[in-house]
Amino acid sequence: MAKVTYEIVPHDGGWAYKLGEVYSETFASHDEALEAVRIVVQEQQVGDEPVEISYQDESGKWREEYSDGGDRPEVEIIDRFRPGEASV
Repeated sequence: MAKVTYEIVPHDGGWAYKLGEVYSETFASHDEALEAVRIVVQEQQVGDEPVEISYQDESGKWREEYSDGGDRPEVEIIDRFRPGEASV
């Protein structure tokens, strides 16, 4: 099972959540960013229909896989900040 880790961080004069080195849009408050990432996490937990998927890997080769639609990732939210504790 894949694991996805989001982190709440100060960003661009506000707050964002990030996955790896990719940031979400900037939110005005810590609470807004936290609520947004919680919505994303809930949506990731919804299963889907079984499908054949194709994608291009890092080397540029096209691959095909079967997805049963139920293999949802384990998700973690890291929040080291609390409103008022970090300089934004």
